[in-house]
Amino acid sequence: MEILITGGTTFVSKYAAEYFISKGTDVTVINRGSRPQVAGVTLINCDRAALGDRLKGKHYDLVLDVTAYTEEDIKTLVNSGISFDDYVFISSSAVYPETNPQPFTEEQICGYNSVWRDYGINKLKAERYLEANVPNAYILRPPYFYGVYENLYREAFPFDCAMRDRPFYLPQNGDMKLQFFNVFDLCRFVEVLTDKHPENHIFNVGNKDIVTVKEWVELCYRAVGKTAEFISVSKDTPQRDYFCFYDYEYELCVSRQNGLLPDTVPLEQGLKEEFEWYRNNLDSIYNRKPYFEYIDNYLVKK
Repeated sequence: MEILITGGTTFVSKYAAEYFISKGTDVTVINRGSRPQVAGVTLINCDRAALGDRLKGKHYDLVLDVTAYTEEDIKTLVNSGISFDDYVFISSSAVYPETNPQPFTEEQICGYNSVWRDYGINKLKAERYLEANVPNAYILRPPYFYGVYENLYREAFPFDCAMRDRPFYLPQNGDMKLQFFNVFDLCRFVEVLTDKHPENHIFNVGNKDIVTVKEWVELCYRAVGKTAEFISVSKDTPQRDYFCFYDYEYELCVSRQNGLLPDTVPLEQGLKEEFEWYRNNLDSIYNRKPYFEYIDNYLVKK
């Protein structure tokens, strides 16, 4: 089997490249060669916006498109002269307006989300171009990804708090709900799609179990081997100045996914695996946020 993966050097796309190579698959990646490549991949060294003839005449069993953020990203790849059997696009739950009833279902109307703004609208335009031009493609709408190779400052923040024996400054009482999806389960689900070719082509993906912010932090501390101590922060304090998620709660209905992949990695297990990787790769975080500085300057009682 031959797979083309867009990206291949950070988080989701890097994990996917390693996963499919471990399955004996021939993996080709498209990226600019600015970071180390996964061992065993074939590199097409270019920006996806400037493919030229690099993919002309090439055929892949699967295109796994992790890095498309706009309609133009999809258009450039689909019209590059490439042919393929399956196409899986990693879209986003940001395509659902926050005013929709929850949990969000695949049948709901999509549109502008005031939290995610242009990001969600651009993902939606990419989806619509794909649906119009590659009707047999699969579109996946995840919540928050987590797992090995995470390069955003999310789980790493409570991990850092735990490793430094710091209390955790919790937004209000910590009852805001979060939903996650492990990158391992993403790869498993892609395998299911290409094997079974289900009739539905749009899937919400994610754990069926929802956790509160407080529960998530407790699991992160537990992964480090510590117990979380909490300090409540009032709603008047801008949440993104000291915490790694927006003040936005949503839930995806994942019953379609569960019909094909009923078991997903338990969050506690997945966080332990992520921490074991993170503790040996502390420099892996892209754009580490200054949460500690804000907490120490504005929230710690002198």
